[in-house]
Formats: sequence, C-alpha cells, structure tokens
Amino acid sequence: MLQKKFNELLTKYTDDKSLINTLWSEIEKKYSGNKRHYHTLQHLDNLLAQLTDVKEEIQYWDTILFTLYYHDVIYNATKSDNEVKSAELAEKRMKEISLSSEVIEQCKKQILATKSHHKSIDSDTNYFTDADLSVLGQSWETYTLYYKNVRKEYAIYPSFIYNPGRKKVLLHFLSMDRIFKTDFFYNQFETQAKLNLQRELKSL
Repeated sequence: MLQKKFNELLTKYTDDKSLINTLWSEIEKKYSGNKRHYHTLQHLDNLLAQLTDVKEEIQYWDTILFTLYYHDVIYNATKSDNEVKSAELAEKRMKEISLSSEVIEQCKKQILATKSHHKSIDSDTNYFTDADLSVLGQSWETYTLYYKNVRKEYAIYPSFIYNPGRKKVLLHFLSMDRIFKTDFFYNQFETQAKLNLQRELKSL
C-alpha cells in the first residue's frame, strides 16, 4: 500500500518511472535499516491510516503525503539533527520532480515540526504531528511495544544515560496542556496517552 500510494503521488508530478522507482527504493531502504525498530515502514503505514481518517480535514493532501514519506527518512539515534537532515533530503528529492517551492517549503516546515510537536498556526501541520504522536494514545500493549522498540534504537546507550533522556521526553509531553492539538486526535487519544506516559515514567 505504501509503495502504491507513493507511485500514485509521484505520477502526478513526473512520468519518469525510473526516477519514481529509484526514489521509492531509497525510502524503503532508509526505513528498513537494521538499526530501526520503531521508525520503520510500519510506522509510515500506521501514520497513513491515521491521516486517512482525517483526510477531509486536510487542505493539502499531497504535501502531507510527501511529509509522511520523508519525515523520518534520516534517523540516527546518536544525532540531534535528524529532522533537519530529513527536510534537506526531502527538498532535494522534491526538486528532482519539479515541485513548487511553496509545497517544498511547507513540507520542510512540517518535517521540522515533528521535533517539538508544538502547536502550529497551520492546521495541516497539527494533524500531521498529532498523527505522528498517535501511538502514545494506543492500548498499553501497543504503547509498550513502541517504547521498547525506541529503546532498541538507542541500544548504544546504557540505561544510566538513556533513562534520564527518556524521562525528559516523557515529562515534555506530560507538561503540555494538550499533547494533541486537533480535537479529533485529542478526543481519541489524549487520556490514554497521559496514562501511558505516566506508567512508562514510573518504570524508569
């Protein structure tokens, strides 16, 4: 489904099938790296499902899809500039299929917004970052799998280094008045997300 959607998206902007296949292969390879356990193609698949539920609320669907495919394309647990690097690669690839500068800039802004997940003045960005965080409000079983996979991605760090950093992340979300900016995601996930975050926090 992910590849099919990607091909349909890019076919709107280029008829170069070889280029489309090359760009998809790059995405598939990046998200399938052996050091990835959460930021995978499965994450993209889940994100697509969440966003499809609110498609009618999204103003620029194609831009959201480009953001989806590229928002975690660069991911290195030892680096703090993953969002910047992902946005840069997105820009480079989107220029290859001659997308407008407006679409490219909006995509970059949405990718960068996933670093802090603060509320944006742009509604589409809020829907995207909410969907990106929707795993926080899933069942405890699903959430447990999520945070254990995140831990695997940071396996290079011993617990005495990882745990304080993870606590900072959890407290960041718990300190927010609202984790989810849109009413749709807030009503669906907010209560469970806070319970999950608090429960993980107690385990560290």
